[in-house]
Amino acid sequence: MNERQAVVLLSGGLDSTTVLAIAQSLGFTCNCLSFQYGQRQSVELDRARVIGRLAGVARHLVLRVDLDAIGGSALTTAIEVPKDRPLNEMEQDIPVTYVPGRNILFLAHALSWAEVLGVSDIFLGINAVDYSGYPDCRPQFLQAFEQMANLGTKAGTTGRPFRLHAPLIQLSKKEIILKGMELGVDYSLTHSCYDPAGDKACGRCDACQLRLQGFREAGLIDPAPYVQR
Repeated sequence: MNERQAVVLLSGGLDSTTVLAIAQSLGFTCNCLSFQYGQRQSVELDRARVIGRLAGVARHLVLRVDLDAIGGSALTTAIEVPKDRPLNEMEQDIPVTYVPGRNILFLAHALSWAEVLGVSDIFLGINAVDYSGYPDCRPQFLQAFEQMANLGTKAGTTGRPFRLHAPLIQLSKKEIILKGMELGVDYSLTHSCYDPAGDKACGRCDACQLRLQGFREAGLIDPAPYVQR
């Protein structure tokens, strides 16, 4: 296997699409991994398939993880998605859009696939600056998972350690968008909304507000379709 192969977690959102572009710009041939995890809407997964195809990725694997059977999140059950929250309120607690164990499970699957492919590098789009409410988007989590991965796998214990890359983790949404524009990312293909109406973003949930603010601060217009901006 080419030493410059990587596994990239691709949700179809702004952040993960930017990470895919970054990995490719660094010379990695990318194998993308997406999930049908029981999320209430499938538009992001549809976008991920399109993005992966247009980016010319080597492989794109879509796995099913039934997190809707577990519940506990507004993204997988009938819990109401918060709307119109002030930005400072978003930073105060862990929101109901947190999906218990999601990033742990996603990374575990990425780790398994990477080991089978003989790949050591895994890229993901977690970010700890614009959104501090998710505990599984922090540098401490990433460092601990990488340590665990190298303690608990054949590859990690036989001289092929895994490296987890989160190039956006300390960037603001504005900085992420500007980096993506520099790399030619078409953000009209991406989807970030927690509660869309068809293929249109609501414009009012936390994810939409943070995304729209990032485009405003970057001096750009978000090309994604919205019900309300």
